[in-house]
Amino acid sequence: MDLDEPRYLGYKPADLAKPYAKYMRSSTLPAQQQVVDAYFGDPVPSDRIPTFDRLAADLNRADHSPVETGYGTLPDGRTVWAAALTRMPGVTAAMWDWWFGWHSGESARYRLWHPDAHAYAGLLRDTTTAPGLTDRQRYIGNTSYVDEFIGGQLEQLAISFLDPAGAGLRTSDTTTVVYGRVASAQLPIALGYLAHQVRPVAGGAEMRSRFYLNIPGLTSVDALAALAAHNRGEGPALAQPLPFTAEFGRSLMEHCGREMNHLASFLPALYADYH
Repeated sequence: MDLDEPRYLGYKPADLAKPYAKYMRSSTLPAQQQVVDAYFGDPVPSDRIPTFDRLAADLNRADHSPVETGYGTLPDGRTVWAAALTRMPGVTAAMWDWWFGWHSGESARYRLWHPDAHAYAGLLRDTTTAPGLTDRQRYIGNTSYVDEFIGGQLEQLAISFLDPAGAGLRTSDTTTVVYGRVASAQLPIALGYLAHQVRPVAGGAEMRSRFYLNIPGLTSVDALAALAAHNRGEGPALAQPLPFTAEFGRSLMEHCGREMNHLASFLPALYADYH
């Protein structure tokens, strides 16, 4: 992980010299229609949003949940929720397990996912070429540091990928769940959790994404002290606004819908070339 690596959007000559440059696009594809409709719609009423402790029940069901795409705030008035359904013809869960174990090794790979918003990626431990690991083992237990724009705001995040079984999330040979804890990359502040379930459907796969931010109890006393020091002008510069809002959840839903739809459009070919 090179903390001094320049952050930028799009591609520079060094990126275009990468062997996978043929997959670099000048802009990100739009989100699918269900995400667009939810983006221009109202927030989901709080009483229709599953609480975080129901995440496993929400994603383990064989059918669809009452709300698969939307954003809003839970009844606690604090936790921000976002969800997005993305249909992916020709894609499999195995392709996504490989992607999460491969892309964070180079920022140029991360930009493939969302060239309009992804600026940097680095790993706590570079396991992208470590021998003897399965694709899941390359990212579960590791932390990815990413700089990305969501709703026009730069977010600098540390995403620690966890074993989904620990949260009761079921996987199989054909279904995977990418599950992670989201924190600030600048301060010791845990922000929430994300989960992306990829399961087979006719003709390919579908991804069911969930985000929970501002979960009560995650922010530590030390983190609050660090934030207070920043507010007094004594701490490091902060890129992200805290806490998150329902409007941020709306932007996050759209961001997720765009990046997942964009990558899915060429993921089967990329997987065939580099897996």
